[in-house]
Amino acid sequence: MTSRVAVLRVSPDTILSDIDRLVDLGGVSSALARGNTTILKDNISWHFPFPAANTTPWQLEGTIQALVRRGFADQVCVQNKTVVTNAFKGEDLNHYVPIFKRYNIPVLYNFKDGDMTWVRYEPKARMRVLKRIFPEGIHIPDYFLGKNIVHLPTTKCHSYTTTTGAMKNAFGGLLNTRRHYTHSWIHETLVDLLAIQKEIHSGLFAIMDGTTAGNGPGPRTMYPVVKNVMLASADQVAIDAVSAKMMGFDPMTIDYIRLAHEDGLGVGDPRDIEIVGDVDAATENWDFHVGKNLVRIGGGDLIWFGPLKRFQKLFFHTPLVNGFILASDVYHDFYRWPLVDRRVFERWCETTEWGQMFLRYAQVGPEGDLPQPAAASEVPAPAGHMTRKLHPIEPSSSAFGRGAADSGARPRPDAPPQMAARPPARASGGPIHQGLLHSRDVAGVSAI
Repeated sequence: MTSRVAVLRVSPDTILSDIDRLVDLGGVSSALARGNTTILKDNISWHFPFPAANTTPWQLEGTIQALVRRGFADQVCVQNKTVVTNAFKGEDLNHYVPIFKRYNIPVLYNFKDGDMTWVRYEPKARMRVLKRIFPEGIHIPDYFLGKNIVHLPTTKCHSYTTTTGAMKNAFGGLLNTRRHYTHSWIHETLVDLLAIQKEIHSGLFAIMDGTTAGNGPGPRTMYPVVKNVMLASADQVAIDAVSAKMMGFDPMTIDYIRLAHEDGLGVGDPRDIEIVGDVDAATENWDFHVGKNLVRIGGGDLIWFGPLKRFQKLFFHTPLVNGFILASDVYHDFYRWPLVDRRVFERWCETTEWGQMFLRYAQVGPEGDLPQPAAASEVPAPAGHMTRKLHPIEPSSSAFGRGAADSGARPRPDAPPQMAARPPARASGGPIHQGLLHSRDVAGVSAI
């Protein structure tokens, strides 16, 4: 079994056309079912706009444009919340709201009763852990049934799963606010969720942003590093495997990738993955390391994986859980962001081209207009590309939103307008540099 993953080097000046080429190379036209609604599942790991933590605005806009050009004009964004992330705040501060308005994309929320209902679902596939974790039954949003889904993760490390990407992006969409029950079995949970996705969705695809990648104890408290790449694939396991290898990890030693590979849900072995596009980019080794943050050091490991694991129901199935939620909220939103990570974000905006582009989205809005949907016979053919299979890894020696009140669902027009070319606007902020943000550049970030 061989799967294809597209990897491209991208630049801010050509990013929307780069994404258009990327989705072709990744095979989006054959991955999604025509005539079905396509869910856009963005990734908001932190409502604050920390580099590499969240779906980027150009990733979202480029995906919308590329899908419409290929006949997938019926798109809906579905947001979720977590116990520490505010979806309304996140879509506003990361500048998704103007994009939704420009392209008339409705936004639904899996935690709002008026948008969708959580229904019991009996998976056909063998479940590794979910039936045991939720003995009362597995519940999923009814809106997801029979629809395409396109995941929009970023390339980053994760303190509990080593890396996070396409597979983990289903975590917030398919599990409700009790998803923290699964943390001790997080790898098996992600495999179960992928098996469910393959049963309920008419098509699966992922477009991963690595323009700025996240090194360190993610998914929030990281070191952003400019890498200028994006990935795309219909195989959720393969795209996670390739991104993990680029970050410097052996994919088959990461449990969720290995288990999904063993269950036949995708290809996790790099030797069986066909790389298309910029094949040399996929052979890079960024030498990332996860490390630990205060959440893990302060007791997370003891409770999820250590001797206190036996008391999880006491800690997390009772009102005591609110104490942990408050502690996380205080740590991330009242310590890390104002005292440490906002400075990292501001430096990224001032000194990198991607940060400057983020400022343009804040000041000017979306870069383009909605293209005319293509008829089936007019769907663009994939551009020419080189291919190569990866080999086993060789280890190496103010941009804030305008308020979230106007972020509800938006109506769709009967016919989208013709696309008009739009020159990129320049921000009036700081200088544009082609530099990287490393840990040595920022004081006060937790050590890796």
